[in-house]
Amino acid sequence: MAKKAFALRLDPAVHAAVERLAADELRSANAQIEMLLREALDRRGISVAKSKPARRGRPPKDD
Repeated sequence: MAKKAFALRLDPAVHAAVERLAADELRSANAQIEMLLREALDRRGISVAKSKPARRGRPPKDD
């Protein structure tokens, strides 16, 4: 799963609140922002499909 990177400017107070919430829920601030965006979209009736998780580990050996 490839993620799109972009700059996000936040009010420092909002950023601090997101970091506190993320720490309480054992997430990174980035994951917390993504979760909050998904929840907001869902409340507005916009469904976003979950992407397949990234493959982990070494690729299989060719025989």
